[in-house]
Amino acid sequence: MKKQNTRNGLPTRQQILDFISTSSTPAGKREIAKAFGLHAQDKIALKALLKDMSDEGLIDTAPGRAFHKMGGVPKVTVLRVTDVTGDTVWAQPEQWQAEGIPVPRLRVRERGRKGALGVGDRILARTEEAGNGWIAHPMKKLARGEEQMLGVVHEEGGRLYLQGIDKKDRNSLPISDRGEAMPGDLVLAEKAGRPPRIFARVTEILGDPFAPRSFSLIAIHKHGIPNVFSDDLLAEAERVSKQQLGKREDLRHLPIVAIDPADARDHDDAVWAAPDDDPKNEGGWKAVVAIADVSFYVRPGSELDREARKRGNSVYFPDRVVPMLPEILSAEVCSLKEGEDRAALACHLQVGANGELRSWRFTRAVVSIAANIAYDDAQTIIDGPKTERALLDERFAIGSDKRAEVEPALKHLWGCWAALNKARQKREPLDLDLPERRIVLDEKGRILSVAPRERLDAHKLIEDYMIAANVAAAKALEARKAPVMYRIHEPPSREKLVALKDYLKTFDMEFALGQVIKPATFNQILRKVEESDARDDIMTQVLRTQTQAYYGPENAGHFGLSLGSYAHFTSPIRRYADLIVHRSLVSAYGLGQGGLTAEEAGGMERIGESISQLERRAMEAERDTIDRYVAAYLAQHVGEVLDAKITGVQNFGFFATVEGIGGDGLVPARDLGTEYFRYDEASQRLIGEHSGTSYALGQRLQLRLAEANPVTGALRFELPDGKGSASGGGFDARRDRGGPKRVIKHRGRPANIRHQGRKR
Repeated sequence: MKKQNTRNGLPTRQQILDFISTSSTPAGKREIAKAFGLHAQDKIALKALLKDMSDEGLIDTAPGRAFHKMGGVPKVTVLRVTDVTGDTVWAQPEQWQAEGIPVPRLRVRERGRKGALGVGDRILARTEEAGNGWIAHPMKKLARGEEQMLGVVHEEGGRLYLQGIDKKDRNSLPISDRGEAMPGDLVLAEKAGRPPRIFARVTEILGDPFAPRSFSLIAIHKHGIPNVFSDDLLAEAERVSKQQLGKREDLRHLPIVAIDPADARDHDDAVWAAPDDDPKNEGGWKAVVAIADVSFYVRPGSELDREARKRGNSVYFPDRVVPMLPEILSAEVCSLKEGEDRAALACHLQVGANGELRSWRFTRAVVSIAANIAYDDAQTIIDGPKTERALLDERFAIGSDKRAEVEPALKHLWGCWAALNKARQKREPLDLDLPERRIVLDEKGRILSVAPRERLDAHKLIEDYMIAANVAAAKALEARKAPVMYRIHEPPSREKLVALKDYLKTFDMEFALGQVIKPATFNQILRKVEESDARDDIMTQVLRTQTQAYYGPENAGHFGLSLGSYAHFTSPIRRYADLIVHRSLVSAYGLGQGGLTAEEAGGMERIGESISQLERRAMEAERDTIDRYVAAYLAQHVGEVLDAKITGVQNFGFFATVEGIGGDGLVPARDLGTEYFRYDEASQRLIGEHSGTSYALGQRLQLRLAEANPVTGALRFELPDGKGSASGGGFDARRDRGGPKRVIKHRGRPANIRHQGRKR
């Protein structure tokens, strides 16, 4: 292809769009750079431009790192046949990542014998845009995979039907083979056949869909999360767990403590601090952040490694965890448990009196944790001498050496954290302290409560130690020019800032687009409305302005934390990204076996893209499960009028959530009465044309809960005065085969924002 000339080095957005649209082959970053004759120094700027275009909704990424127009289809992709009507075959992309854009339907031009393709067939196809639609030209028929469907069996008119559990599923399918399934069962089925005979065959019975422990199982199957380890892999885990720890720095004399949630399933990290005796660091501290040495057990190229990369991360549900590693490693041998010798990768930090990191070093060590302490307990010990003594007497035998170790250890940790907190305040990261919902279950998995998780200083303390270690890991690798899997959070795009400016204007607040945007810019906005009822709503809008964090080998900084270099180092039990960072440190500093291979070093970009997608999958699965638990909890309040808050406004209606609990449902504009409502996008408000009645983002109101469906996680509201009903989505699978209903999902949040009870 002939190189295209550009005046200012980089091509314009339109030139890139034109090239992507007209290229006869998939166009990735490399092809774009080659087409426009860009040199090495321009490629970083090109990547930033492509990221901006993605944030702006102009382009999207296809499998294989090629780009296509947002809402468009990759030039070569895998399609699944979804419908056959007469001689017309329709298919959809097997994978679709464009959030908020409907999955496109492509008309397939069959070659050779007509009727060769049926519903569920998979094809590799070349695609082209034609008019207002898309055409697919089959290149190769792939191994057939029946379309899997998760649903609930129900009976109507003497026949059995399957209703999908997804909120988007509109129609029931007749069941051709139910096996031993009975009405009311949650099942996995194969969807097959040709119109008008599309049917479902039950392949697996999963149990009662309304049982609390089924909610996470639904998410596991819906999102395709691997949750079973093979016998061979378990045998490998058993074998490597018996390895001798070998020669290591001995840190067993230090009273290192692990502070975690009370219900923690694994313990990646533990911390220790003490006043620094170095006269050059007067008033400073020395600290150790000990992290489970997973790289010692999980070696590159092993079955364990391949499975961990395929999973990308552990997935946490209220009733279970789907671990990245088998439990003998994740919950036993690698987990830092009290009184047990454990392999650790230790980050030694020297912290100045003002919290700056003066130096760091990494060693492979053996540790013996002095205590595993819950956040609440650690906070109680620090908060008051009377409560502290009572708790310690209960936790440890009176007069024991263990208690004498733990008490001053915690006080030193808080002392060092006071310094680290000074550094945090100076750099002023984005301060969006949004609460998470905590689902409390009894021993049978039944829901006891749904409430916001309390935010303690103990959470912030551990978070700041983890951030310090993550920064040290990134900088240590940079010092050796070693590969780094950065945790990247880029600044907001101009388009999102414009939307924020328009929104703030409705509150008579000015927001200058010409200024240099820093996290402190947003913090200043929030301080101005600290006492205002609108603060939570403005905070939510600031959150929506942020980009999504991701993993990659090219550093673009971490905007939210206000850090120039940042990597994830502290959770290798549950995140593959951290395992990669550990391996790179092992290689760069000659710490023994299990270092980064040349193949891994050369494939960092590909690995980063993969684990970023798997992280998003886990977040969606966790969020969907919380929705189902919330709906199950609210089911006991059906018919009651509840306090609610508007969380989103669109031209077709508004979304509301139950105050203090969560759960979202749509109130369509058509159900607000006979009056026409006009949508004001800038103020995110629906306004009655005659009465002036308005529904605005953040507005508190009362709604009657008409239905709560635990299977879909959907709610349905009614207006209290009976003017109309709000179709919140979903149906009761035991008694309803109703038509389409709509629900908003809980919005994702960028991973840089403080999460209660979460670690970096």
